[in-house]
Amino acid sequence: MKKAIIYTLAFAVIQIAMMQLVQLFYGLMSDKETASLSASQMIIAMTASSIVVIALFLYLHWAEVSRSYVRLRPWATLFWCALAAMGAIIPSEFVQELIPLPNIVEEEFDMILKDRWGYFAIGLFAPVCEELVFRGAVLRALLRWTPRHWLAIAISALLFALIHANPAQMLHAFLIGLLLGWFYYRTDSIVPGVVYHWVNNSIAYVVYNFYPDPQMKLLDLFGSQRSVAAAVLFSLLILLPALYQLNLRLRKAQ
Repeated sequence: MKKAIIYTLAFAVIQIAMMQLVQLFYGLMSDKETASLSASQMIIAMTASSIVVIALFLYLHWAEVSRSYVRLRPWATLFWCALAAMGAIIPSEFVQELIPLPNIVEEEFDMILKDRWGYFAIGLFAPVCEELVFRGAVLRALLRWTPRHWLAIAISALLFALIHANPAQMLHAFLIGLLLGWFYYRTDSIVPGVVYHWVNNSIAYVVYNFYPDPQMKLLDLFGSQRSVAAAVLFSLLILLPALYQLNLRLRKAQ
């Protein structure tokens, strides 16, 4: 448990420190203090912090990477991971709308997602970095701490939700954290989680740029409650078979 907390704090400290360093650097370059970072500066800070975190966790062996799982050639499994991510988007949004929580970083995300370079931070580096930390390090430590794997998965999902530091994201992050933790427990690999996480973030990026109003609800998108219900049902018809297939296919490398 202690290691899991240390890993989470290290991740948070690096994220905050990199934001401060980028702000200081640009402040010195422009010879004036800035109250907040621009979109490009936030993207640079997020990308740089992801790279530093990945390098640090691998160097200190807090997380380990191996090609053992990829050698299984689990392409069908990864396909179902991607499909599960697609099927979970609308049901997750539906649940979040039923339990509305304040979005305290709405302006920052709006700036990042509107920038074409924002995809590198959100869609590419974040999935790898967060899976390496919260599954490859945090969950791995928790699984060694307790034999009750669902307790370990739940704690790692809670830490994953809390680290987002934004109430509007926490429920979605917690639910996804449970699923990604299950992926890791079944495979001892972050690869399925990275694929799911990448598809989830990529869809969020694409949808946001097609419908850039952060206040848009499913009702606004589909036009009626009946259409929203149909969209949720259709998504579940994708998600549930994908989870069934994953339950059959997820396995550890021998």
